[in-house]
Amino acid sequence: MLGIDTPAKQAARREADGRAIGAGCRHTQRSLEDCYAANPRAAKAAIFAGWREMDEYMRENNIPAMPSAPAAPVKPAESTGPSEEVVAPSAAKPSAPTATPPTGSIVPRIAPPAPATAPPSAPAAPAANR
Repeated sequence: MLGIDTPAKQAARREADGRAIGAGCRHTQRSLEDCYAANPRAAKAAIFAGWREMDEYMRENNIPAMPSAPAAPVKPAESTGPSEEVVAPSAAKPSAPTATPPTGSIVPRIAPPAPATAPPSAPAAPAANR
């Protein structure tokens, strides 16, 4: 009522968490032993109940299991040389082109483009009235 967890609510939440873990393990084709080892704090009975419920559901609805992503192979570290490559800083190239937006981009032009010809050096004198 006031949001205070009672021991019964805590037990129900732990049971629901264990069932969800078990269902997830079954859906990803994990064995119960692997699921128990990966979740040592969850109750084994709750994990098994969730695994069994998901197994029944998947069999009834012909749902294929989703294989989990294979673990990335770990490369052994080489002990003959340094573990990191050292790269010396290079001098900046003065002739490097400046970055320009790609052709067809939707960059708004804030200032008008510069004129193609040089502006006149002095304004023309106004014509005299006769």
